[in-house]
Amino acid sequence: MDALQTIQGHRSIRKYKSEPVSELILKSILEAAIRGSNTGNMQVYSIVVTQDETIKNQLAPTHFNQKMVVESPVLLTFCVDFNRFNKWCQFRKANPGYDNIQSFTWATIDTIIAAQNAAITAESFGLGICYLGTTTYNADKIIEILKLPEGVVPITTIAMGYPDESPSLTDRLPFEAVVHSEVYHDYSKEDIDRLYAEKEAMISTLQLIEENKTENLAQIFTEKRYTKNDNLHFSKIWLKVLKKQGFMNNE
Repeated sequence: MDALQTIQGHRSIRKYKSEPVSELILKSILEAAIRGSNTGNMQVYSIVVTQDETIKNQLAPTHFNQKMVVESPVLLTFCVDFNRFNKWCQFRKANPGYDNIQSFTWATIDTIIAAQNAAITAESFGLGICYLGTTTYNADKIIEILKLPEGVVPITTIAMGYPDESPSLTDRLPFEAVVHSEVYHDYSKEDIDRLYAEKEAMISTLQLIEENKTENLAQIFTEKRYTKNDNLHFSKIWLKVLKKQGFMNNE
């Protein structure tokens, strides 16, 4: 029940107290991450722990200078890591074949599982966390700062520390919008109208529409937050990163 309460109480925290996270708690969080399910028990991921102010300041621009990058006591950068596994194979006269999109995909899944284990454990200790989706946007620069070798790619970052704010729970779509019984059931216009009705009627949504001068919430996502031009721009950078780090070269 404690785990369920922790998950149900999740909030993204963007303001942190200066109080440090003890080494004992941090180690427990990292050990929980390592216990996550992963493909073939290969553990093709690594976690870079950043607490040094100088390095956090270097990382800040890669995360669009969000204050929490510098203000949070701990940053955890979760990376796909075939560098370690490939070396193990080579030192054992085994020929690794993981420089492809399939391997990268399941390693990414395993990396995210480790990250979520860390997030839930941190919250169970009373810490706040926030995922930084900007990690893949500027992965090339993060690679340089964290000195990631070929075969290692940053996937996500978690800012972590004791909360200095208490935001309300973020809304979620209704259960039936996400869960399908037996097979996938496609959505009619009526279904979409019904499933998004509560979200679209929220006061905060109406305020956002007014601030952004759009007709509706969907347009805020497509025209303001996650535009096609931005997605294409960062996709080009991401593909270059994957090739540079040794993936997709045989595609």
